[in-house]
Amino acid sequence: MAREAGLDLVEVDPSGNPPVCRILDYGKWKYQQEKKEREARKHHKGGELHEVRLRPNIGQHDLEFKIRTMARLLEGGDKVRVAVRFRRGREMDRPERGHEVLRKVREALNGIGVVEREPVMEGQFLSMIVAPGRKGGGPRPAAVASKEQTERSLAQVEEV
Repeated sequence: MAREAGLDLVEVDPSGNPPVCRILDYGKWKYQQEKKEREARKHHKGGELHEVRLRPNIGQHDLEFKIRTMARLLEGGDKVRVAVRFRRGREMDRPERGHEVLRKVREALNGIGVVEREPVMEGQFLSMIVAPGRKGGGPRPAAVASKEQTERSLAQVEEV
């Protein structure tokens, strides 16, 4: 029947009893499947890994701005790699400054994100990965006052 129609015989469900086959144009069917996958990927949001770079001697306001950016990314369901870059030799002599910056970030993002990977030195970068704090990691409902939580966290950083 497939040859007469100029189409292909495709096994759709090999595990069924009996196995399920359909007569269709295999090339067209494959194209439609790929199109559906592309469309699904286009609408899929979250799970990406973003990088925010800091310096060991970053200013207070700059740090607050970066923390707000990280909070927004985490609330969107994305992971964030926080990297402190040591460019000059004298900066490399004091890695504790980088650890201090990452500690401030960790405290500010407490409740919004969870540290997935502890700070690790990778070449001239000291980096840690922060994942969304909630299960599911998707966008939070609008009723959650995440902005207030971020402001409270920033106030804690200012105290330190």
